[in-house]
Amino acid sequence: MRLPSPSGPPVVLRPNPVSGTPTIAATPSDLSRQTLQAHGRQTSARRLILAVLALACLVALALDVMTGPSSLSPWRILSGLVDPASLSPGEAAIVWQIRLPYALMAVMVGAALALSGAEMQTVLNNPLASPFTLGVSSAASFGASLSIVLGLSLPFVPNDAVTTVNAFLFAFGSVLALQALARAQRGGVQSIVLFGIALVFAFNALTALVQFVSSQEALQQLVFWTMGSLSRSTWRSVAFMAVVLALATPFSLLSARALTALRLGEDRAMSFGVDVSRLRFLALLRVSLLSATAVAFVGVIGFVGLVAPHIARLLVGEDHRVFLPASLLSGALLMSLASVASKSLVPGALMPVGIVTAVIGVPVFLILIFRNGARG
Repeated sequence: MRLPSPSGPPVVLRPNPVSGTPTIAATPSDLSRQTLQAHGRQTSARRLILAVLALACLVALALDVMTGPSSLSPWRILSGLVDPASLSPGEAAIVWQIRLPYALMAVMVGAALALSGAEMQTVLNNPLASPFTLGVSSAASFGASLSIVLGLSLPFVPNDAVTTVNAFLFAFGSVLALQALARAQRGGVQSIVLFGIALVFAFNALTALVQFVSSQEALQQLVFWTMGSLSRSTWRSVAFMAVVLALATPFSLLSARALTALRLGEDRAMSFGVDVSRLRFLALLRVSLLSATAVAFVGVIGFVGLVAPHIARLLVGEDHRVFLPASLLSGALLMSLASVASKSLVPGALMPVGIVTAVIGVPVFLILIFRNGARG
């Protein structure tokens, strides 16, 4: 039964299935309004989550600066950050030349690895994909080991940048190999994943071979480097990492809509006008740039690029306009907290942060697996 309405469409009366009395049914405009309101609430919730993650990163950064093997009190450090002149030369060196670059590098490396993992998991449609598990980090490690142990250098490259450049070239080479082999076999993303696993073992074996022929001093340096450490962070490396992150992140965010469409399937994404092959290649190029730079400066860091995107996905869903920033912030937070733990677990000692991320990452990843399995 329809009743005339003074403004808008007629009101529809439908019998209640229990009492039989007529009730007013929702009109299409009401449904649209409810949908828009639900979408607005969801958007507000996601923005709130991003704000909370950003605030947590700032708190973790402050904790990272305030912790460490020294007699400086937290309030003394905070006052020194606000007024550097209030610190003695020794205290200023600890705060401004050691603590602050160390903490900033932790945040940026975590953000870079998490963003890399988020893009890899999307373009390869594999929840286990990350720079650590598909050979990109292993390739970067092998390239870096060649410069550390064998002293291999490149023409027109400064000596202090050889490790970084070598790491990037080998990481990018591994990405090109993945693309070429996948196209030759025509196996799609499954072939890329399998070839990536093969590259992990291949580059790990080559790195072990380099360790075998290295001197004792070079071997000690390489082993400590492969554990992952932030202790070599300087303002120059922080600036370089910041530039790389600033160059790659905007392009990732610009690809957010295409990456979201890709989550619906390759055929669906192509029907929306997405060039899937080009999108995948550019995403893996960004992954190689971010992960190679991070590995070159701090060594091999595992599980951050794998776990952080899963945490972000649980918090904000699959919309990459929000998922990518949430992954970036989640990785920065995890790495910063791991940095705090590396200086706090053993009093008076500085534990390699790669050990801490592995210890923390394994149980967190198992929890995520069982939680997703329970949902399924």
